[in-house]
Amino acid sequence: MGWFRSSVGTGAALLFALSLDAQEPQPAAQAPAGPFKSVYGKLQSVDKAGNRVVMTADAGERFAWQFKADVIAEAARFKPGAPMIVIYRQLASNEKRVTALAFPGTASTPTYVNLTGDRVVLRSAPAVGEQCGRADAGPVTEATVPSGGLAEVMEACWCCSPTGEACTPGNRSGLGRAFLVQCFK
Repeated sequence: MGWFRSSVGTGAALLFALSLDAQEPQPAAQAPAGPFKSVYGKLQSVDKAGNRVVMTADAGERFAWQFKADVIAEAARFKPGAPMIVIYRQLASNEKRVTALAFPGTASTPTYVNLTGDRVVLRSAPAVGEQCGRADAGPVTEATVPSGGLAEVMEACWCCSPTGEACTPGNRSGLGRAFLVQCFK
């Protein structure tokens, strides 16, 4: 089990991820949401001038993730070599959208910071048989998180969506701090 199995956050930043090549992200409302994926690795560097976080994945690949300035400022607080996780949605073969940037072990509870720029809904639910996203997971807990706000998740699984929308808690949570960049239905 990795750290970031379920995390949520708030803030004012859209994250768009593309391996060492950034393009302009589209608003969440225009982007159909694909399945969640995660890249586990270590922080290599933060390029403030280029608004990029560069990581080396556990499998050895090097990735650069484009972020807005407020996410870059938060990422710059961590030292190179720090464990990190990028949770994203694969929208097309050449297009990824980051949901959250997480730093495991940096908080005593799963803590999410909303940097999406909008109010979001953070939903959490228990895992069933170590799996997230199952319909029989039991009660779902919901919290509205203002832009720039914090939320903690006590359940094993989480998701975030724009206010007024719903999502299925399909990400695993873990101890640490995650920065929400973009939430999906």
